[in-house]
Amino acid sequence: METGVSAASGALKCSFSRRNRTASKPISKPTLYLVLTSAKTHQWRSCNTHAKNRGKRTTCLSAVDKKTEDTVQILKSKDTNESETRIIIPKAAERLARKKSERYTYLVAAIMSSLGVTSAAIMAVYYRFSWQMEGGEFPLVEMLGTFFLSVGSAVGMEFWARWAHRALWHASLWHMHKSHHRPRDGPFELNDVFAITNAVPAIALLSYGFFTKGLVAGLCFGAGLGITVFGMAYMFVHDGLVHRRFPVGPIANVPYLRRVASAHHLHHSDIFDGVPYGLFLGPMELEEVGGKEELEKEINRRIKKSKSSS
Repeated sequence: METGVSAASGALKCSFSRRNRTASKPISKPTLYLVLTSAKTHQWRSCNTHAKNRGKRTTCLSAVDKKTEDTVQILKSKDTNESETRIIIPKAAERLARKKSERYTYLVAAIMSSLGVTSAAIMAVYYRFSWQMEGGEFPLVEMLGTFFLSVGSAVGMEFWARWAHRALWHASLWHMHKSHHRPRDGPFELNDVFAITNAVPAIALLSYGFFTKGLVAGLCFGAGLGITVFGMAYMFVHDGLVHRRFPVGPIANVPYLRRVASAHHLHHSDIFDGVPYGLFLGPMELEEVGGKEELEKEINRRIKKSKSSS
């Protein structure tokens, strides 16, 4: 069977040369992409009523408007020699508008929380050490302890998050975490509660370290600061870069962060039984279980997708 396809003046025309039948349906824009396959050799979801019946040989021609996602399908059965033309409009415009609204809501929340936390942290660090130096003594040991513990706690949070992700979120707390592995309905999900629970110890440590003098208080202040820094970085990379809940700008082109995003995507695909459970060290965790090849494939896929969309 020969099939001729042409798109002109905003209309799609599909003709079958055997019977010289022509089916025409208007499409809002002439920029189209076409898919031609046979239900005998492919699993067709969009026309699964024909694909499930293996006794019939059906050819399906689909034309999809890239902007509106309006779909025209022309189905022709070789057994009955009948043609059927149908239009599928999945209300793409409404979905797109809702998605933009959700991303905007989360973006505003992310910016406000980031600015608030960052400014509060800077002010807390400044006033804490200026207050400590009022007596004229420079608390060098305390400052070094605060600095090194802030770095150490930020790194340690990656290992804590990996353990909690595997042992808690995918186990006893799955009833909450599963909202992150399902299509999200709205700007927020139940899994966001975990970000709040991690903020509680950070606020407690920062508060104690801010209002108390001494080395121990300085170490607590540093630990709370490190947890806060990790939480902000996690939000921008995990929520922004990986799951695209808000735009992240040029950090999407940072090579290592692209590896991080690709590794986390494989976590959601469940190819390696959920590995990696960590985020920033996810690529190394994935390579330990033999997932380097799949990781490289996913990285290349993301690069191609980025180039095609730009």
